[in-house]
Amino acid sequence: MLYHEVIKLNKTINVKQSLFSGQSFLWEIGNGNYEYYSSIIDNVPIIIRQISENTLEVVSGSKSIESLLINDFIISYFSNDIETNLIFQESFKRRYPDLYRIIMGYFSLRILRQNPYETMISFMCAQGIGMHLIRKQISMLKNNYGEKTSITFSGKEVILYSFPTPERLAAADPLVLSTCTNNNKTRATNIVRAAQGVADGRINLQTLCDPTIPLADLRNTLCLNPGIGFKIADCIALFGLGRFDAFPIDTHVRQYLGSWFNSKTALSSLTPANYLMLDAEARTFLNPELAGYGGHILFHCWRKEVKKLQSF
Repeated sequence: MLYHEVIKLNKTINVKQSLFSGQSFLWEIGNGNYEYYSSIIDNVPIIIRQISENTLEVVSGSKSIESLLINDFIISYFSNDIETNLIFQESFKRRYPDLYRIIMGYFSLRILRQNPYETMISFMCAQGIGMHLIRKQISMLKNNYGEKTSITFSGKEVILYSFPTPERLAAADPLVLSTCTNNNKTRATNIVRAAQGVADGRINLQTLCDPTIPLADLRNTLCLNPGIGFKIADCIALFGLGRFDAFPIDTHVRQYLGSWFNSKTALSSLTPANYLMLDAEARTFLNPELAGYGGHILFHCWRKEVKKLQSF
């Protein structure tokens, strides 16, 4: 049975920018009568089509996802509860008025609240490669180790593959799995070990969802796992654990910190010490509680406006 809802949000949202800005690699784009986006969340196939700037059409295989009714899940998933004026405060507008005018066009990008295990494995796969290749690798991972299902939308059967369970990846041969990690066997081995840790309970990601855990402690705990450094840990925290204060730093972030915010630290190599210095600098002009949320908007804006990148 399919469930169909039209959901009106109280904030403007750009679904495509949100899903394809580098925070998730689990969504597919389909084109029929309309452009639509499909994925499997909590073992439920789901399709989203944007109708207007704040209205979505949602078709799903269940009336609830992650114990929430579809309407409530969508509100939570797209962080519709976060106010834009809290992300970039008045002090930022006064200090960087020209930049603020540019990034205003990206305020409809919403940070997603995603499954922490899927986020962890996705970003462990994603090290050092472009978005297009990351999406290809994750698609191979799902096709090879996930479960096939389908959902009907606009009279068309849409085939989807679920993200592989921890148990399935825990049993994978790293050499075979490396075809899904850009032929990097070390990376594949680390992913198998991480999946084993989740499967046997040594890595308890639900415990790490506790918002009272200091961010530094959370980062250091995640970094105990081979294959996870500061940047991946912060991506897991921001996109998978609901820690909108986590501020992942990669090449693009370093570039905009240097160009837009005159950071001298950004000109140096990204050592662990410099990473923490850049993290601290970012919190002097971003709301510390939403530094990662604001940072991702800046990241996407930099890629589009300055680097003119079209890949997603």
